[in-house]
Amino acid sequence: MYYGYGLDPTMILLIPAIVFALYAQSKVTSAFYKYSRMRNSYGHSGYQVARRLLDAHGLHDVPIELAPGRLSDHYDPRKRILRLSQEVYNSNSLAAVGVAAHECGHAIQHQEGYAPLQVRNAIAPVASIGSQAAWLFIMGGLLIGFTGLFDIGILLFTVVVAFQIITLPVEFNASGRAIALLEGQGLVPVNELGPAKKVLDAAALTYVAATVSAILQLVRLLVLRGRRD
Repeated sequence: MYYGYGLDPTMILLIPAIVFALYAQSKVTSAFYKYSRMRNSYGHSGYQVARRLLDAHGLHDVPIELAPGRLSDHYDPRKRILRLSQEVYNSNSLAAVGVAAHECGHAIQHQEGYAPLQVRNAIAPVASIGSQAAWLFIMGGLLIGFTGLFDIGILLFTVVVAFQIITLPVEFNASGRAIALLEGQGLVPVNELGPAKKVLDAAALTYVAATVSAILQLVRLLVLRGRRD
């Protein structure tokens, strides 16, 4: 029996993902807030740390821009630009230097041709389209009862799930690089690496939560698809 999109019993599959996502978000918010109030002993700002790390790896031509929004920090592999949010760019907190180093980790991954990053970049355009279009096909298939549309939606959403899964090693690797870079370049005292790592570990949880959510959503769609046979 079909219960209508958003009202069927399969929604219970998403409850663990929702709880996990809320927990992950609270962890990253609390960790960033806590360590954004702790100044690194050397007084380096997020921008200074990023510039030092990029230059140390021969990435002198990668500019660092100020990005609007909160925690909007990212490395753009298409334009080869590293963007830092206001609270990271100008701050000399342990949270700021950790985030800045993490984004430099992505730039270095790109420079070295890190395989998981290359795969993620390759499927990113399809995943971006799929994340929106998938639900149009799924809703269309449910509303008019055409299984073919529903199947196209599931296929598109599967690409989104693949993107989320491949994102995990990319992010964990960048965080690992960040701590090694901060220590190797002597930008943060050894006793201050722990707090920076805690911020990055908390941020990594949000990616894990997003992946779990995507996988459970796909399972739910497959269950719905099976009921229609």
